Amino acid sequence: MKLIPTQVPLKNHRAQAAPCRSARRLARLAVVIGLTSAPLLGADEPAPAKFHGTDVTGYQLDYGFALKDTAGRELKIADFKGKVVYFFFGFTQCPVICPTALTRAAEIKRLLGADGEKLQVVFVTIDPERDTPEVLRSYAAAFDPSFLGLSTDPEKLKALSRSFKFTYSKVQTGSSYTMDHSTASYVFDPSGKIRLILRHEAPAADCADDIRKLLQEKTN
Repeated sequence: MKLIPTQVPLKNHRAQAAPCRSARRLARLAVVIGLTSAPLLGADEPAPAKFHGTDVTGYQLDYGFALKDTAGRELKIADFKGKVVYFFFGFTQCPVICPTALTRAAEIKRLLGADGEKLQVVFVTIDPERDTPEVLRSYAAAFDPSFLGLSTDPEKLKALSRSFKFTYSKVQTGSSYTMDHSTASYVFDPSGKIRLILRHEAPAADCADDIRKLLQEKTN
């Protein structure tokens, strides 16, 4: 299973804030999972659901991580049990990739109809230096009132990036800086297990279809 995200070039920050670029580790993650986690089906077992996104079922993510919401409360993935959780890592000053990803997330929620209430979108900042709780709160809510803006300290963010296999880095642009980072979104099923990686280019309809399948697994 191979995932090749689109690369977006950086531009001078004085003229325009730099777009984020994709990471290359997603392909490695998909390959590792494909080699280590493919289950053997018995004759009477139903075939697994086919997803539009990259199926990473069985990946041994470090589930012990905790993130702070804008009120300072620590949240773990287990706190969202019963919902499909859609993770995106970015920063609020991103002019293109991050707002596009969150706009798509809002469209996914709309396409789910009544099941949209079972989707929790989480925006995790990779720029805690500038993304204060107040900034995160207003940024996430601008796309949908239910979206959460979460953060962690720099050292824990590094550990999180290793576990999720995403990349990010600070890029100096004159007297300021921008952030270069992965563009994929990560989806957890209602039991709290990571299941899918969604490409930045994936249509909202395909993503919504995948999330419906995860929600149906819970009730079947």
